[in-house]
Amino acid sequence: MNFNIFDYVSYNSVVILSYFFICLAVLVLDRITKGKVNNFFVCRRGNVFNPMNFFRLFLSGVCHCDWMHFRNNFLTILLLGPMLEEKYGSMNILYMLLITTAVSSLVHLFIYDGGAIGASDNVFMMVVLCSIVNISSGKIPLTLLFILMFYVFDEIVKLFSSKGDHIAHDSHIVGAVCGFIFGYFIF
Repeated sequence: MNFNIFDYVSYNSVVILSYFFICLAVLVLDRITKGKVNNFFVCRRGNVFNPMNFFRLFLSGVCHCDWMHFRNNFLTILLLGPMLEEKYGSMNILYMLLITTAVSSLVHLFIYDGGAIGASDNVFMMVVLCSIVNISSGKIPLTLLFILMFYVFDEIVKLFSSKGDHIAHDSHIVGAVCGFIFGYFIF
């Protein structure tokens, strides 16, 4: 009797699982190269005519500082992402991930000299998007208000009070704004 794991396991969320595996591969490669992969992928201020800088707007979202950074982001992404991918479709989720990462990278570049890395902007996008997934007849869901209070307001406070904690609170806020725009105005 042959045992085939694929008879029992489903690749149920193509974009989210692919994002997970790409980020995991980048994390492993970054460890092997002692930080060279992240250094190459991270979006930083520089020559605007360098074509690689355009791609770095998106590539910074696949880099993570360490295992805990990766784990913390993907616990939420793997929890919320499949549900959102099922509701909005794979291509729309892919667009949301890419747009959120690019907008977050651009905003971060305008504020700071150093580059932001990680998927936490997408985490915040998904959290807000999930909180308004059942919006109806123009009414604001109470869950959205609580999410804004507990997640977003806290990040605004930390943005101004947590100097030097090496967390891109601005990216979290941008991700939340993107999630609101996607959920309320676009989809």
